[in-house]
Amino acid sequence: MVDVTWDSWRRRLTPFIQAVWPSGCLLCSGVVESSQLDLCAACRSELPMNEPACARCADALTGSVGLQLTCGQCLRHPPRFDAARCVLRYAYPVDHLVRGLKYGGAVANGRVLGELLALHVSQGRNEPLPSLMVPVPLAQGRYRRRGYNQAIELGRSLEKRLQVPLRCDLVVRTRETTEQAGLKKSARRKNVRGAFALTGKLPAHHIAIIDDVVTTGSTVNELARVLKRAGARRVEVWAAARAGG
Repeated sequence: MVDVTWDSWRRRLTPFIQAVWPSGCLLCSGVVESSQLDLCAACRSELPMNEPACARCADALTGSVGLQLTCGQCLRHPPRFDAARCVLRYAYPVDHLVRGLKYGGAVANGRVLGELLALHVSQGRNEPLPSLMVPVPLAQGRYRRRGYNQAIELGRSLEKRLQVPLRCDLVVRTRETTEQAGLKKSARRKNVRGAFALTGKLPAHHIAIIDDVVTTGSTVNELARVLKRAGARRVEVWAAARAGG
């Protein structure tokens, strides 16, 4: 006989419910005072903020927070995108949150990281927000295995907070690519070369690319190249974390 009691359904649904709506802090399971961010005050205060950082590629810099500086690499070899904002540095416990979102089905992590990124992007901003957000797309095979795209999960929080439309159908991956993690910088560039294509006419000229982590910037740089060729005048990169490339 099939067990259809409430207890059986509760056991099946509990892991999913906890992944989407955790009962406490995502990092320590402590009490969360805010209803909009599933991190307690202590854990949030210990997050490694990505400040100061290069205004062009968001790589970590040394110096005073608040200065708009550009790193030497970007001065010598400017990327295709015009600016990058990454709210956190890819170190503990941020790496734990990102891996949980990317590989563990912890979509609540995407909501929290997206909220933090939205605050970071809007804080002290003098220029207009982009007209459109585009998440870095997954190849179909990888999307089927995971069941979701972590960049879209981040984008949903950004869309709700910033009121900037998220277009998940505008760009596709044209082929499967090797996971970028573990590849050297030159191999990362070759891995994503020609991997993206637009599905239609570009409806905006100021666009933000959404991703979970920027390391060398090869993926977002290739996507920015495609968007610029399609007519985008300004492309920004917004990511939850920045890792050393």
